[in-house]
Amino acid sequence: MTDPTPPALSLRDYLPYRLAVTSNQVSRLVARAYQDRFGLTIWEWRVIALLGEAEPMTAQSLSDIAAMDKVSVSRAVKALVERGLVMRAERVADRRSRDLHLTEAGRQTYAEITPVALTAEADLLTGLDETQIAELARLLDLLRSRAGELAERQAGN
Repeated sequence: MTDPTPPALSLRDYLPYRLAVTSNQVSRLVARAYQDRFGLTIWEWRVIALLGEAEPMTAQSLSDIAAMDKVSVSRAVKALVERGLVMRAERVADRRSRDLHLTEAGRQTYAEITPVALTAEADLLTGLDETQIAELARLLDLLRSRAGELAERQAGN
């Protein structure tokens, strides 16, 4: 006979919850470092950062790489285009989608905001040694990879 009592769940100890709360707190903390100075939302900063690392990209590529929903990417891109920080260009290979590029003003914003973001990251990691930081990065990569595998498996069902 099986026990009808469901297993106890402590939300404070539930890893997905802890990751979400930590992600929200870290994102808000880092966002404050650039929202006031640059007037960018978290989503807009992510688009600028990704384009600053590797241009051009499509909105779909941005969505896939950053695991951002398409609506958030679309809103961020629209706002950045309106502000003159991002431009759209027709893709040679596929005229249905657009390549996104940083404008000169967008590149300047990326250059100015990158040290601010890196300082915020360094402040966050203060107290961890290099080994702990490397281990944290490794574990996060493993979790992200596993989540991706599980999502693909779910999508296949």
